[in-house]
Parts: sequence; structure tokens; C-alpha cells
Amino acid sequence: MKLSVIIPVYNEINTILEVLRRVKAVPLDKEIIIVDDGSTDGTREVLRGIKEENVKIIFNERNRGKGFSLRRGFEHITGDIVIIQDADLEYYPDEYPILIQKIIEDKADVVYGTRFLGTHRVFHFYHYLGNLLLNFIANVIYDTNLSDLMTCYKAFKAEVIKKLKLRANGFGIEAEITAQIFRRRLRVYEVPISYSGRDYDEGKKITWKDFFRLLYWLLKCKFESFDISEDTLYRMRMMKNNNRWVFERIKPFVGKNVMEIGSGIGNISKFLVSFERNVILTDINEAYLTYLRHRFIGNPKVKILAHDILSSDSSNIAPFKIDTAVCINVLEHIEDDQRVLDNIYKILEQDGHLILFVPALKILQGTLDEKLRHFCRYEKKDLITKLEASNFTIEKIFYHNFIATLGWFLNSKIFKRGIMSSFQVKIFDKLIPFFAGIERKVKIPFGISLIAICKKDNDGEPD
Repeated sequence: MKLSVIIPVYNEINTILEVLRRVKAVPLDKEIIIVDDGSTDGTREVLRGIKEENVKIIFNERNRGKGFSLRRGFEHITGDIVIIQDADLEYYPDEYPILIQKIIEDKADVVYGTRFLGTHRVFHFYHYLGNLLLNFIANVIYDTNLSDLMTCYKAFKAEVIKKLKLRANGFGIEAEITAQIFRRRLRVYEVPISYSGRDYDEGKKITWKDFFRLLYWLLKCKFESFDISEDTLYRMRMMKNNNRWVFERIKPFVGKNVMEIGSGIGNISKFLVSFERNVILTDINEAYLTYLRHRFIGNPKVKILAHDILSSDSSNIAPFKIDTAVCINVLEHIEDDQRVLDNIYKILEQDGHLILFVPALKILQGTLDEKLRHFCRYEKKDLITKLEASNFTIEKIFYHNFIATLGWFLNSKIFKRGIMSSFQVKIFDKLIPFFAGIERKVKIPFGISLIAICKKDNDGEPD
């Protein structure tokens, strides 16, 4: 794997060449990206004299802060793993192999080099106390047990750092990176590193004022959404009663060789998986596929495949002889939904079934749908027309979850929200058994979703 080393620099004329020498000496395939943040002590002139392969120098026009410099550096990475390296001599590049080992083994997405578990120079108590307090706050907010939020040595899969939506210009980026990593439920490890902390008269730049900036970013990231679709999947994971109810309604129609389209993080997959069935879980999001591979790593009945249902090439699916295609809350995200139905029809074996679950009632279309990138909500007659156009025979079609229509209408049409709050989700899930009992006894003529059970019962191509 190729390593990208990002070095933000500000007034480090005394150490930058030695740091560069040590980084180059590490026996790993790497590129070095140095970002000078408007140095005024001669550092810029030293950097302009560096003309070496695999060393890229970027100059900020003026001093913008560590966060700004890191973001500029991240824009230029071409490696598989990214490490942040300060331009002083507090950290030891010869420990890079320790940092990246868990990533190479695919056990971690991010690795923190913690200064408090390894050999370290004895340093300021109040500085240590500030770190301790920040770690405590972060751990409470994000329900984790990180020991060193402010460590410089952080290693990431390149795909991870490219997805983070970073905005902090100063040292607040340390808290912002950590907050976004834990919000995204990434696999994080800590490994002990050596540390030789500098004194303030030696050039240490972080001060007590930065504590409040860091606290600001920890709190800000906690209460905002970076990817609403991803956030929604994780909130849906909390809805155990709801997910079980969805599966109970489709369970009688699930066959022996099942393909789930758009499995996400496996909220419904876990119910589909059974030693009675062979299950193919598919998605186009590599992060979700990685999550699924780890979740079902030891189950011989489960295969995880990258597959785009919009593609007419289903050669990777054909050998599994699919008798059931499960498509839950996927069709509405695809503008060419008719093509999707045609492709599902082709994938299914003769007499195979499609179990389709989609959002219902156009009158509910609002801000929630917009943020979730729903192209539409479906009326029953329109969905029937589309299914029949793909040559499916509809065996059953019915509404699901009538009570949720009220919550969706209020949040999406009245209050114009972009995502349901975690509190609402938890309360609603507690009430699911009661409302599910009502729907088992009474046929309700509307609901937030439509469930269609369809059969492929001829050999013809879709119209």
C-alpha cells in the first residue's frame, strides 16, 4: 500500500529538514505533501529549495491555520493510507509501521497513535489535564473510550479522509475529524506511540483558548447531519421493533435463494440470513459492503457482492439462481425505476418472486423525501402499472404502517425537517407492537409504505 504523509508547517525552520529526513528514511512506499501555512521565519525559502521526487510542496498565501492546511493537503493525496505528521520533533516517523498495521490487516479504518499509553517525555500537567478533559467530553458525547483525541498521529484509509466534510481552519480540526469518524461508526484502533512534547518557548502553538474551539466542534458535529441517507440507516438500525415488523410482513414470501438489493448496513439482512437460505447481499456503496463483510464474515450461507441494479450485466448474480429478490426502500432513490424492475425480472428464476417495499402516497412528498433523495412516492395504481410493464404478475399489494403517515406529514410538510430526530425514532419504535397489532386485525386503506409481492411466471422479456 502507498502511504501519503501530510505535513502542515508554520515557522519550523529549525526542524523541518530533519523531520523530512526522518520521514523519507521510513522504508515504505510513500508520497510526502508539505503545506506551508504562511511561515515568516525562513521556512518557505528552505522549502522552495526542495526538489525531490514524491515530495510535493504547497504554499498558503497567508497564515490560515492547521485545519486549512490539512484540508489542502488532503486534496492532493494519491496513496491508500494517510498519516498526519507535525513539522516539529515531538513524534517519531519510524513508528509509522505501528500506526498502519491494523489498516493493512483490514481490522481498522482509522488508527490513533496515543501518547498516554506509550513511552513519552514527562510534560505539562495542565496540558495533560486539558487533554484528559477533552477526551472525557468526547467519550461522553460519542459513547466511546478514546484516550488521546489531540494526538497528531492519526492514520486513515484514504477513502475515509476523502469522505469527511471538514471545515475547521485551526486546531479545531482535531475534534472535527474525531467527531465525524465516530459519527460514521468507523472502526477505530489506538496504538501506543512515543512522544517528546515541546515546551511553549520551543514553539508549541496550542493554547487554552483552543480548548473552547475544540469543544465547539465536538458539539457542532454531534448535532448535524453529514450524510442524511447514512444517518437514516443508522437510526433505522435502532428501530428493532419496526425492522422486525417489516420482515414479518414479507417472511411468508421469502424463498431459498435470496438476493437483497441495496442492503445498506444490514437492517433487514439480519432477518433474511438463515441456515435455511442462501443469501446474496448487494450494494454499490463500498463502505456498506465492507460493513456487511465484517458483520457476516463467518456465515457460509451469505455472499456479499458489489452490484448495481441499473446495470444490465448480471453475470455475477446468475450462478446463484435467485428465486427471491428483496428490494426495500431502494426503488424510490433511482430515477429510472422502470429499468430497475426490468433488470430484477431478468435476474429472477422462472416462478421467482420480487418483494418490493416503497414509500407510498404522493401527498406525503416533502422535505424528508428531498433530503433522502427520493425521486418519488408511489400511488398503488402507478406502482401496479410499472410492475405490469416489466411483466410481473402481482400476487399481493398492500399498505404498511398507517400511523407513521402522521409523523411523516408533520415533519416533512409542516415543520419542513430534513431528518427525523433520534428521540422521535426511539419513541415511535416503542409503539410499533401496538400499531402492528391493529394492522393485523384491521385492513387500513393507507400507509406510509406499499408492499408488493410479484411473480415472474413467463419467459418473455419485459415490455
